[in-house]
Amino acid sequence: MVEREAMVERFGDAQLSKKTRAAAAALLKVALLPLFGVLALSLQIEPLHAAAYRASFAPVGEEASIPYGWMDFCTRQPQECNQPVLPPQDVALTAKTWKLLEKINAEVNASIEPISNLDHWGTLADHWDYPIDGKGDCKIYALEKRRQLIERGVPRQALLMTIVKDHHNMGHTILTVRTDKGDFILDNLTDEILSWDETGYHFLKRQSQEDPNVWLAILSPASGRKISAR
Repeated sequence: MVEREAMVERFGDAQLSKKTRAAAAALLKVALLPLFGVLALSLQIEPLHAAAYRASFAPVGEEASIPYGWMDFCTRQPQECNQPVLPPQDVALTAKTWKLLEKINAEVNASIEPISNLDHWGTLADHWDYPIDGKGDCKIYALEKRRQLIERGVPRQALLMTIVKDHHNMGHTILTVRTDKGDFILDNLTDEILSWDETGYHFLKRQSQEDPNVWLAILSPASGRKISAR
């Protein structure tokens, strides 16, 4: 009888021990569940972010002519053009930076009333300016995005006014954002930010990273000519 009671006691202890271990394991699982969830979510999201931020760099070559509109803009906004020559600097493309680019692109696109250069200024001469009256064409959108991003700490050398031919072979101005992940485009025709080579545009020239008053030709990606990282 004593042996039987001892066996029951030991068996009961074993059962209690098993239950205790199971309860502890369950509590630990519950405690670690949020961490596992975060890790799983991170593993799912990071590759998507990496893909979204992947682009290429537009190849640039020799100096090109300075757009008349930029030179005219400098006479009215000299502080924008009387700038020192600086070493090239790309912006680090983090999730925070991406959200900022999306925010500025969409907000400026929504805040300016589109109007042609002729209807706005009464002249065919290319007129670049800030949206002082809330209206403007592509140049005004691009300049305003550039100004707002500089005010938020994005380096000037990474924000490059760019001239292209659009899908209708018409002249069009956009803003290139040079990042450590490639060149991305802020365009008044869409709120979506695309890699420069996803736009379908024919790229002509853009500002140098070092000097906003120097413009560089943009080469075809297939060109065999020597290119510059500027």
